[in-house]
Amino acid sequence: MADKPAIVLVHGFWGGAAHWAKVITELHRRGFGSLHAVENPLTSLADDAERTRKMVRQIEGPVVLVGHSYGGAVITEAGDLPNVTGLVYIAAFAPDAGESPGQITQEKPPAAFENIAPDSDGYLWVQQDKFHESFAQDLSEDEALVMAVTQKAPPASTFGDNITAPAWRSKPTWYQISTADRMIHPDNERRMAERMNPRRTIELDASHASLASQPGPVTDLIEEAAGSGGA
Repeated sequence: MADKPAIVLVHGFWGGAAHWAKVITELHRRGFGSLHAVENPLTSLADDAERTRKMVRQIEGPVVLVGHSYGGAVITEAGDLPNVTGLVYIAAFAPDAGESPGQITQEKPPAAFENIAPDSDGYLWVQQDKFHESFAQDLSEDEALVMAVTQKAPPASTFGDNITAPAWRSKPTWYQISTADRMIHPDNERRMAERMNPRRTIELDASHASLASQPGPVTDLIEEAAGSGGA
């Protein structure tokens, strides 16, 4: 275990660190001993990036950052720390400088865009009765129900927060595209992946929740990134 880098997992909107549960157990089974999952406040990109940086700074040695969904924007903003050796994007946003997740979404709206609704306080929610079909159609109804009820809603303003200096321009990257994604348009994922020129891009016949529905292939990609040593 000692020769493996630390893995820091970063969740996205409408979720928390527990969305990584199956990937965490699979990484542990494969001998990764230094596993960390950030619990981001989802209050702003700056807040979430700083929370992630604080966790990375606590770790001695190399770190692979893995982001799902909006977590990809977080690792793009926070991934410039010197001990970060690779960035792995799981059905994730990878904005360029001056871009925001909201801007990318509006350019090519995903299938479930209409199932996201604000509450009276300005927080955006995936409608509970639409969560399964929108976010996790390849999970069981029970799994999707738990995700729907425990979802962590971001303020609408967070969607408009722009990236300053994208870490993927200077760090090795890996990208997983979900071809049945209804939360981020698959063509947006392909476009973001292509311009990063990743070490590897994989496509999975999966929902937005590929980290839960296909933890094996997702872990394979993380393991490849961890084995590269940033070289």
